[in-house]
Amino acid sequence: MITHLLTRIDLMMNSFSKGQKRIAHYIEEHYDKAAFMTASKLGETVGVSESTVVRFATELGYDGYPKLQKAMQEMIRNKLTSVQRIEVTSARIGSANVLDSVLLQDIDKIHRTIEETSHEDFNRAVDEICRAKRIYIFGVRSTAAIAGFLAYYFQLIFDNVTVINTTSLTTMYEHIFRMSSDDIIIGISFPRYSAMAVEAMNFARSRGAHAIAITDSMASPLVASADSILIARSDMASIVDSLVAPLSLINALIVATVLKKKDEVSETFRSLEQLWNREGVYANHDEDKKDKNGQ
Repeated sequence: MITHLLTRIDLMMNSFSKGQKRIAHYIEEHYDKAAFMTASKLGETVGVSESTVVRFATELGYDGYPKLQKAMQEMIRNKLTSVQRIEVTSARIGSANVLDSVLLQDIDKIHRTIEETSHEDFNRAVDEICRAKRIYIFGVRSTAAIAGFLAYYFQLIFDNVTVINTTSLTTMYEHIFRMSSDDIIIGISFPRYSAMAVEAMNFARSRGAHAIAITDSMASPLVASADSILIARSDMASIVDSLVAPLSLINALIVATVLKKKDEVSETFRSLEQLWNREGVYANHDEDKKDKNGQ
């Protein structure tokens, strides 16, 4: 099936009714605005009924208007500037409760991630991580935080982890130039996609390393070089990227890895607990209460 919305419209234009052509032309010229309109608002804007808009979506092969709307949103997510993101978010949320609106959108992204992430790719990624000689984790800009979170736990589990969060192309290559077919790279990027993440994934592929992409859709530029593709839905909340679903997927990746290496990891954490207790890394709640009571 042809997946790009504008290609579908172009191929089917001659078969559309007069009203459907008006919708089609508006989407071609203003899909950045149409992407966040309800079916009713889009119909009102172009002068057709809401039912005509819904039939138009079905005619294009989408399972209802919400799927057409998502296709339009996918087209613009990597093209919006920070200022445009603020404007779109303002129009989307309006006078609604911001806290409730953002949290409910994040819940929806986790549900979509559950539906869309390949269990086969997930399990293959876990297997490759556990057998890798070296593990490289790439995440820059907004994804540096979740790349760092993943690296923190993997560095406790493995002794062969390198996290790459530099914005210097030269420094990036200095980190990965030894990469081989015995290694893996986990590339993390969401709209607006990092050109360096794409570069790192391409380099990994050229060295025969297993490349794992954590990204938002099969249209992501990371997918072309990936051996395992883990889809985690992201979206914009103003200039902020919503990374709730990606972080949840990373949590699952850590848990699955720990369970696969349960005995080895348990022994590692027994040693770490002794070290943490000896060095007083974590506050002792009972001791704190005694001090406050003068005992």
